[in-house]
Amino acid sequence: MSRQTVVLGAGMVGVSIAWHLVQRGHDVTLVDRLKPGRETSFGNAGIIQREAVRPYPFPRDLKTLLKVVPNRRVDIRYRPGGMLQAASPLLRYWLNSAPAIYKKIVPEYASLIQLSLQEHAPMIEAAGAEALVCKDGWLELYRTPSKLNKRLKEAEEARGRFGVQFELLDGLALAVKEPDLSEDIIGAIHWLDPWTVADPGALVEAYAQAFQKAGGELLQADLQEVTQQEQGWVVHTSEGDLEADTLVVALGPWAGSWLKGLGYDFPTFVKRGYHMHYGLAPKAKLHHWVMDAEVGYLLAPMHAGVRLTTGAELDRLEAPAHESQLKAAETMARKLFPLGERCDQTAWKGARPCLPDMKPVIGPAPRHKGLWLAFGHGHQGFTLGPATGRLLADMIEGDTPPIDMAPFRAERFR
Repeated sequence: MSRQTVVLGAGMVGVSIAWHLVQRGHDVTLVDRLKPGRETSFGNAGIIQREAVRPYPFPRDLKTLLKVVPNRRVDIRYRPGGMLQAASPLLRYWLNSAPAIYKKIVPEYASLIQLSLQEHAPMIEAAGAEALVCKDGWLELYRTPSKLNKRLKEAEEARGRFGVQFELLDGLALAVKEPDLSEDIIGAIHWLDPWTVADPGALVEAYAQAFQKAGGELLQADLQEVTQQEQGWVVHTSEGDLEADTLVVALGPWAGSWLKGLGYDFPTFVKRGYHMHYGLAPKAKLHHWVMDAEVGYLLAPMHAGVRLTTGAELDRLEAPAHESQLKAAETMARKLFPLGERCDQTAWKGARPCLPDMKPVIGPAPRHKGLWLAFGHGHQGFTLGPATGRLLADMIEGDTPPIDMAPFRAERFR
């Protein structure tokens, strides 16, 4: 018997869920107002981050907090209106960043990250997208020996606990790999496990095409409303109504507001981010993805040019763009590497969907039969989409997932 399923949201998470459910025999329609991979999944740094076993905690020491207050940093900016709107979840985020609580969160979060490469691999193969993916890791750059040594200790712990592989590079070894970087960089950690993607949006689109080739349907339409019926769900869109036995909400930064209509009040907030593409100065080359770790931006040699991605901006989801953070990052990036002219007329802006305990919601909705949730992946939706798709498909089918799903249950926010 065919099982009618509708997945809302065609970012990396939603596309991956749809692909996995089609493999399990579901009749799946994937719905989004835009083409697959055109929102948050389009603008990220393009790294499948197997090394990212620690989620980003909120700074708690007074020295760091005082540095944030002037609002001139590259890695973090804030807007008063956005801070006020998200005051409650941000406070809870800060509380969850306390060492004792954060220590418990890390292995739960790491259990997801450890699935990332093995779950991307079959989807890359099915999509024929190998040309988009490089398996040469990425470089985390440092100017200060003490900060590099501190990060090295964290890397060694991650290797021992979670199997993360890395190599420490001194200045000479780094210069061999990236001769055009500034001599101010004294060393780097070369994360060996991660895969990098030369066009993140294109990878999501390739996954969506593989989903369609496997029998799935893609509907580009505005979502208007969802209503529960005795036998399932009706999804009302600008292109007509869809009936479903199973409804999956994978709407990224819009999930929280949409779920309020069904009586759920998840403490969602967003970390916004920007990117811009650049050409190269004559004879300059960038061979790896590189992160200026002490400043807080990343340079990635992508098909569209060298992509500069900023850190986080705490503001309302739909607030106007503020390019000051990007301009500050560009100023520092030009000191690090000989960038050429801007390739884009305007900066791209997106939003990372976040929850205050740094973990996504993956699983059934507490009060609605046939409603499943997958959102709140923070910085790692691109990394964790296929793993989320596998895990949610297991749960929907009644199979036992390969990891404990209790830490990701929606009920934790009651």
